Amino acid sequence: MDWLLHPWPWYVAGPLIGLTVPALLLLSGRTFGISSSFRHICSIVFPGRSSIPYLRDNDWRKESWNLLFVVGILIGAFVTARFLSAEAIVLLPASLATTTGMIKLFLGGLLVGFGTRYADGCTSGHTITGLSNLQWPSLVATLSFFVGGLASTAITHYQSF
Repeated sequence: MDWLLHPWPWYVAGPLIGLTVPALLLLSGRTFGISSSFRHICSIVFPGRSSIPYLRDNDWRKESWNLLFVVGILIGAFVTARFLSAEAIVLLPASLATTTGMIKLFLGGLLVGFGTRYADGCTSGHTITGLSNLQWPSLVATLSFFVGGLASTAITHYQSF
């Protein structure tokens, strides 16, 4: 049981994550991605009444497996944090438990949400699924994610907010 209580090394966890893509494709004919689940939730909350065609015309029932996937992630995270962790999991570091920290988190969330929709997918969708399917837009998106991350790290490392 000790191996369950500690983080797995990259050479074990990475291939397991990578193998979910072909497993999902072979077993169900679906591609891995999670960012569309927010669209499905909005379509459920505003059924047919939305003036936004992006939500109104979305057939969330056809993609309900994606919502079950998200529920599974949440349950798995809870079980892991509560029962399969040697140390207590800190969800919010003390440095972000301030007004300034909350503003940073909120603005970061807005930027990530905007970027996800603008890039037509999230980092995991493009990097794991898109690259494994040899999609040119996913290569461009993945390179942009890395360049943006490096630039953000360089800026925040040399400046304090």
